[in-house]
Amino acid sequence: MKSVYSERHKGHAGNVELVAGAIVPAFEMPSRAEFIRARIDGVGLGPVLSPQAHTLDAALRVHKPDFIDFLGRAYPMWKAAGREGTAMPFTWPTRGLRGDRPPESIEALLGYYSFDAGATLVEGSWDAIKSSYEVALTAAGLVKGGEKSAFALCRPPGHHAGSGFMGGYCFINNAAVAAQWFLDNGARKVAILDVDYHHGNGTQEIFYERDDVLVLNLHGDPANEYPFFLGFADEKGAGKGEGFNVNYPMPAGTTFEVWGAALDDACAKAAAYRPDVLLVSLGVDTFEKDPISAFKLKTEHYPLIGARIAKLGLPTLFVMEGGYAVAEIAVNAVGVLTGFEDA
Repeated sequence: MKSVYSERHKGHAGNVELVAGAIVPAFEMPSRAEFIRARIDGVGLGPVLSPQAHTLDAALRVHKPDFIDFLGRAYPMWKAAGREGTAMPFTWPTRGLRGDRPPESIEALLGYYSFDAGATLVEGSWDAIKSSYEVALTAAGLVKGGEKSAFALCRPPGHHAGSGFMGGYCFINNAAVAAQWFLDNGARKVAILDVDYHHGNGTQEIFYERDDVLVLNLHGDPANEYPFFLGFADEKGAGKGEGFNVNYPMPAGTTFEVWGAALDDACAKAAAYRPDVLLVSLGVDTFEKDPISAFKLKTEHYPLIGARIAKLGLPTLFVMEGGYAVAEIAVNAVGVLTGFEDA
């Protein structure tokens, strides 16, 4: 399996986030991608390619222009306002406040274009965000060009980013961009299987009223787990998209036996949909030792996940999302890929 990776992700480093009342170093850190990159070589998964340059046109197919424009100028605005360090939102236009009128100050804009204080920015963030986007599109091009599968080692991740907002360490929704790119380049239908511990709220929001993208999410129950305000089982899509959004919320402590049964059901739905291509939002924060998650999957389960996905027999693009047990992230993420290949 060919992988795509960019060294430019390292520019998004040293930022902090707000978690449980404390400002802490971001859990989403450069070493996540570095360990996975080294593991790819260690197991001989296949060649690792650098991304091709892309304009932002594909991003604008799923994201609002003003949001993409803001991402590019956010940190320069932060510095121009005399700020240093991490650019972090602290005020949001919640119920009872106006969200229809973009503010002017950088402090207010950070809240206007986000839903939490986890998607924070530093000097090199925008270049890293663009490189992650280019990694996804380059890997999508490999699959479009005839590869059975490819791995987009994206960092920062993307599945929490919606059409007009960032959050959850995510800025551009790489999987959504790739899905739309496939549709714009000849695919009739695309399925997205999100196996990250946290619900892919951004992906759901982007495609919620569409029937050309089937979105399947396996995740922690939002009644108690981030992102809290989306991901419930009764969210099935709307309008043309009714029936094309499927959520599998599961409680803390879920074991592989229960989680695997949900995966089997999701794969059956994907097969019945008969997509031209499958995208896997690959999060491995379902691991039992993940510091911000609560499922009980073990390292030996990740190759089984890849093998089950391989049974679908579909052209498949894996897009890296979450996973914060840094010491084990490489073994688990690459385990899914080798399981897929071996099957």
